[in-house]
Amino acid sequence: MQANVRFEHQLLAVETEHRVHCMLELQAPPAPEGADRPPLHLALVLDRSGSMAGEKLAVTRECASFLVRRLASTDELAIITYDDEVSLLAPLAPVDRGALIRAIGRIVPGGQTNLSGGWLKGVEELARAAGEGPRKVLLLTDGLANVGIIDPGSLTAMTQSATEASHVGTTTIGFGDDFDEELLTAMADAGGGTAHYAPTPDAAPGIFSEEFEGLMALVAQNVSVEIRPSEDVQLLGILHGFPQVAVPGGVQVSLGDSYGDERRRLVFELHIPELASLGVKKVAEIVLRYVTLGEQVSAAETTIPLTVNLVSADEAAAVEADREVTEEVIILKSARAQEQAREHAERGEFEAARKLLSEAADDLRRTAPGSAQAEELLSTADMLADNEAMMNAPSYSARVRKQMSYESWKTNQRRKR
Repeated sequence: MQANVRFEHQLLAVETEHRVHCMLELQAPPAPEGADRPPLHLALVLDRSGSMAGEKLAVTRECASFLVRRLASTDELAIITYDDEVSLLAPLAPVDRGALIRAIGRIVPGGQTNLSGGWLKGVEELARAAGEGPRKVLLLTDGLANVGIIDPGSLTAMTQSATEASHVGTTTIGFGDDFDEELLTAMADAGGGTAHYAPTPDAAPGIFSEEFEGLMALVAQNVSVEIRPSEDVQLLGILHGFPQVAVPGGVQVSLGDSYGDERRRLVFELHIPELASLGVKKVAEIVLRYVTLGEQVSAAETTIPLTVNLVSADEAAAVEADREVTEEVIILKSARAQEQAREHAERGEFEAARKLLSEAADDLRRTAPGSAQAEELLSTADMLADNEAMMNAPSYSARVRKQMSYESWKTNQRRKR
């Protein structure tokens, strides 16, 4: 995995304190083709509560069958359904398409939503997987966890524990308007997976197709970045919503899985105190860790020093900021504005929500002219403007809230392939 670090301002004025944004760019290698990929170990955990009856469950069965038909015989799949009880429809085993599709056809709606029980059964099945290859729970629900463990913090902590202890990841799919989007995005973050939103049954097939393509292209798992500021340098914050934890000497940020040819960015801000001497100065270091997939599965670690060049005030002032870093900061701040606007709207503070979205859209439009990513900037601005129009009591709904939440989540991920 290639890594490159860029500062918004590489030249800093000597004897002056600074707040500087730094952008880490990660470029994943191409995905292996055909038989070279490692086998997948998947647990498909499907909500069959009463609210799934009808078209939702029919589409879910079709999507599950789609996944089965595209897996190789060397892959392993378990199928778990849950309502107030958990059923192991098919234990983890090499893919037998006929048997699995027949089992999927027997799924019928039931009662309440024991989300924790279904997810835990998926993790239990994947713990039996032999050999190398990704282990992932694909969790689908359309409702709130109301049986079993229902505390969001506990469910998120359990997901993170499964990732760290058993290397079992979690991807979530929220269906309709009645599920807890904050829980599902938090579980996906903690599980190093993806959070998907299907507002209508029509959206589900595309999500399963996207997820399958991603699984086929996995090249690295458990990607993490440790940021270690030098003495007297302070890490002010990370502009993304990735899970992070304090470690000796710094902060570790979990980025989850990485796909072939994928580019990801991580932006953070440092406070650099007044430094008296001219020249190159190390202000931090980054430790990149991940597990490679392919013919050989192995842990990789790279340490990257971060340096700035201290020059005279006049020389520093004569050099423009790195435009791409500045643009990335503005895009990420727009995601934060979206989240804050959503929080205001939940409290009925629609004027404050509209103001946040309007200002963020204006920043994006001012930045777009001459930018290499002008189309993305303007598209994001238009999306914010659309959401601004929904910031009133008659228009703001559960669906708008979920759409805003998932838009912010996707922006924070900054995945590009």
